[in-house]
Amino acid sequence: MSIIKLNNNGVKNATAFGSITGLGSMTFIKKLTASSSATLSFVDGASSVVLDDTYKEYVFTFKDIHGSADGHFGFNGSIDSGSNYNVTKTTTYFQAYHNEIDNDAGVSYYTDSDLAQGTGFQRLMRHMGADNDQCGVGMLHLFSPSSSTFVKHFICTTQIYNKDDFSYNAYIAGYFNTTSAIDAIQFKMESGNIDAGDICLYGIA
Repeated sequence: MSIIKLNNNGVKNATAFGSITGLGSMTFIKKLTASSSATLSFVDGASSVVLDDTYKEYVFTFKDIHGSADGHFGFNGSIDSGSNYNVTKTTTYFQAYHNEIDNDAGVSYYTDSDLAQGTGFQRLMRHMGADNDQCGVGMLHLFSPSSSTFVKHFICTTQIYNKDDFSYNAYIAGYFNTTSAIDAIQFKMESGNIDAGDICLYGIA
């Protein structure tokens, strides 16, 4: 087993980060920064976004996502360059939780946040708090979005500061049940806006 040591400079770039996680080299594609934004959308071919067969895997990173109100943050895909975000999905959602006063902790599956051949937005962060210091972070992996043969799998891990002062660590996975290319991805809050936060898109070689 190899051991990687980091100096005080930490991980300096995406390529180094990719080699440490075993992902392969990560190529930065696009960064969107929220500012009271109703949606954040990555559309192939628009504003330097690449979401095609250039890479077999794409990664979205969520940094300090903060909503205008307590609520749920989610995503959906498009097969028509962002005209509609309503691709059929089947998904799972479970999370570990622990509150600040240390009297409630566990792991649960949430049927209110999964989809069974649903076209709505898939939740990635449940009940995220909107206090000034509350936010959410995470990573979403999308595999072979341009395939014309297979469904499009995705896996996601998020960590949030919940509205009731819990730590929520969620694991979400599923597939877009289509053999059409997914050429756009959109993120939004179920209610209110994304007040702040960055979403970055990387391609994995």
